[in-house]
Amino acid sequence: MKCPRCESTLYRKNGRRNDKQNYLCKNCGKQFLEPPFPRSLEGELLANSNGHTKVSTDATREVALVKDLPEEKITQKSLGSLTLAEELLQTILSPDWLESAAFSQFIQKFQQKTEIKHQLETGISLLLLDAENLKLDVNSEFFLASVCKYPLQVKIAFANWRNPSTGKQDVELYNRGYQLVHVPGGKDSADAKMIALGACVLRSYPTVKEILVCSGDGILIHLCNELQNQGLIVHWVRRQGQNLQIENRNTGKLTHYFLPMATEVPSLEQVVEKIQDLIKTEQESINVRLNSLVAVATLFQERCDINIKHHSKQPEIEELIPVIDNSSAQSIQKEEKEVSAEIPNGETLDKLLLKIIQDIQIKSPDTKLSVSKLGSELQKITGESPNSILKKLKLGSNFTKYLKSSPTFTLKASGKEYEVIPLCK
Repeated sequence: MKCPRCESTLYRKNGRRNDKQNYLCKNCGKQFLEPPFPRSLEGELLANSNGHTKVSTDATREVALVKDLPEEKITQKSLGSLTLAEELLQTILSPDWLESAAFSQFIQKFQQKTEIKHQLETGISLLLLDAENLKLDVNSEFFLASVCKYPLQVKIAFANWRNPSTGKQDVELYNRGYQLVHVPGGKDSADAKMIALGACVLRSYPTVKEILVCSGDGILIHLCNELQNQGLIVHWVRRQGQNLQIENRNTGKLTHYFLPMATEVPSLEQVVEKIQDLIKTEQESINVRLNSLVAVATLFQERCDINIKHHSKQPEIEELIPVIDNSSAQSIQKEEKEVSAEIPNGETLDKLLLKIIQDIQIKSPDTKLSVSKLGSELQKITGESPNSILKKLKLGSNFTKYLKSSPTFTLKASGKEYEVIPLCK
């Protein structure tokens, strides 16, 4: 007889249930009942083989079912016309058998074996938490569950729960489905118990495929290595400032989780990819706007062409704008430089100032010419400030004083400024 969960032959008796012997597996802790047929019958059938042929357990069970059949059903005629398999099939499909306790027990054991097989194939994840070293809130726990390949079904927390520093953390973790393991006070007590229990976790949870080791203590690297050697996927969860660092010990991949914002910290590749997506989206938006602008400009140009055709007498816009080529501009700049170089004395300076005043009055006769405006116009032509010109000619250093002392001009106060009035033209 073997354990129905782990198929171990190490078990012990553990009382009786429904008038049948109950057993407890020493390997996985599974409780199970004795087989539905008596062991004496199995031993009798095996003994009758005389050691020449080993009778299988299935054959033994078939013979046991035959012995349990009513005698009236086993007649000479039935044995002659029906084989043993046909007789068993008729018995199993009979209403009495389908409603019997033996059939219900058979279905229950079949479902248990199917469930155990499914769990072994799918696997689960298990979380080991050093509650004295690391605190996990609900959001962090959900994120760790999303990192795992298998569903997180078992959570165990280790701490000295009598220590006031844990506060009400034991109540909170218990309400979230954690198994609480108490350790006495002392340095690294929680780590030691965590290593001891974690190293043999497959005995209590044979379906575990993936484990989260949540603690920042460096001694737990020994536990991570041992679990890897047992063929498990190991994630080492540690806290660094405001981040949780999840290291996959099997692949070396690092995942970061930002605690204040309860969100995953993207990697450099993810950031670059997101920036590229934003740039691409912006380029597409710019292209759409440019296409709209081109369409508007095209419509506007067509409308202008229509207006020009309807008003053919109007001069072209280009004809109204004087064209000045580079040579003309260079000649103007050359003339200005020559003018600035041809101021040898005060008389030449006065003539130039008079010409500036005359040109301004011709363009706008009502304009009052102030000292500052006259100086600006002089600087545009000569490229030098009026005071600099006066210093070169040794005529003083103040343009206003020069105009007051000049017999060619007179100054008239106009607010804070002085209006320049020529005395001769």
